[in-house]
Amino acid sequence: MPKQPSSTALARRTLFLASAGAALATTLPRRAAAAVSPVMTTLSAYMAAAAERPLPDDVVEKAKQHILDTFAAMISGSDLPPARAALKFVGGYAGDTTATIAASTMTANPLEAALVNGMLAHSDETDDSNEYSQSHPGCAVIPAALAVGEKLGADGAHFLRAVTLGYDVGPRVTISFGAVEFRDNSHKATHAIAGIFAAAAAAGSLAKLDAQQMRWLLDYTAQQSSGIGAWARDTSHIEKSFVFAGMSARSGVTAALVVQSGFTGVDDIFSGPDNYFEAYAPDAKPDLLIEQLGERYEIGRTNIKKWTVGSPIQAPLDAMANIFAEHPVDPDQVKSIVVRLAHTEARTVNNREMPDICLQHMVAVMLLDKTASFRAAHDKPRMDDPAVLRQRAKVQLIEDPELQKLEPARQSIVEITLNDGVVLRNRVTAVRGTVDNPMPRAEVIAKARDLCEPVIGKPQVDAMIEKVFALETLPDIRALRSVLQKS
Repeated sequence: MPKQPSSTALARRTLFLASAGAALATTLPRRAAAAVSPVMTTLSAYMAAAAERPLPDDVVEKAKQHILDTFAAMISGSDLPPARAALKFVGGYAGDTTATIAASTMTANPLEAALVNGMLAHSDETDDSNEYSQSHPGCAVIPAALAVGEKLGADGAHFLRAVTLGYDVGPRVTISFGAVEFRDNSHKATHAIAGIFAAAAAAGSLAKLDAQQMRWLLDYTAQQSSGIGAWARDTSHIEKSFVFAGMSARSGVTAALVVQSGFTGVDDIFSGPDNYFEAYAPDAKPDLLIEQLGERYEIGRTNIKKWTVGSPIQAPLDAMANIFAEHPVDPDQVKSIVVRLAHTEARTVNNREMPDICLQHMVAVMLLDKTASFRAAHDKPRMDDPAVLRQRAKVQLIEDPELQKLEPARQSIVEITLNDGVVLRNRVTAVRGTVDNPMPRAEVIAKARDLCEPVIGKPQVDAMIEKVFALETLPDIRALRSVLQKS
């Protein structure tokens, strides 16, 4: 056996290591705990109190509409490729069956359920969007809130308030970054960043975290914040669904549940050494995180889409619908169609491989069908239909610098020139479903019916609509499972 060192030698070695450690410590930068900033104090207190704070009636109504719209996106997206991939993933796991997987007969633990339901919700371009933050909040917030609410047996009123809080917090993060400029110059995904903070805030409220725990929640959310702009190169929408929704919902739930279980962390990840803004957006304006909290509800500024296509295509389809309402247009009498968009919008939808994100294809479909249905927006073989290609050849997309100056507003100008020289022109300044041109409850319900009835049937859709618009009376949101799943 090797000879063991004596106690004297061990003592000398211990003293040497301690001295060396002390010397090394003097050469390393200090990472002293930072004081909690006024922004963090205000934000965390607001988040902690959200569970008991009454909401204005118009905000409650808007929240219900967005919850219904997102449920409809989850259900209608359940047979699209991103959803099939997510369902296959979760099917390989067993154990905790706390949480509902929409449009299926499966259940899962909250983390997996949030991921899968998020991907269902953004399997398509059906879900809501917030142009000010460059995000799709609902597809991350509502799956995360549903998963944690089911785990903890939350009532419907708490669920509503938590969802609304998620919309308030997540979008404000990327708004504070300067969302459009940050999106264009950072190579990071604003949709993922806003989504995870939104999901975490909603989940944290349902977990009944106090103000101190909300600070740690924001810390663990910042540590998981990720997503890069390369998602746009995915031509099957699967990675996009993961980045925008599944990853964000799952990570937000993770942040809430680890803090609830006892994790502690940095008290203010938004200030002090190596803080989140310093790492992600040094030019950000952190004060915007708390601007008009409790006065300006971001859910009220979030759009519900009329058309189940990419956001930049909404205004052109609105313009065509406006033209058709005043002038019957025979496709064979059309010589050309010019669509003007901001260049950042145009590049997203210019001759894309996916029908619902291809402007030229959807304009041709709109011209032929006089509408743009969910089925048509997902009929990829129709992209090779000679009748569609004949009309598509007439479509010209122009990047308009004047419209670019108006971003984040998504305006569009459409000019249809007929063979006889007549020009039919319409400019959309407020897209249908935005705060300046909102869809009423009846229109949101009609959209949900169109999306969901082919999947779960009319009686179940009737029951889902009834439960959503009476959410504040539900003693336990687990009652939603019966209307979200296939029977």
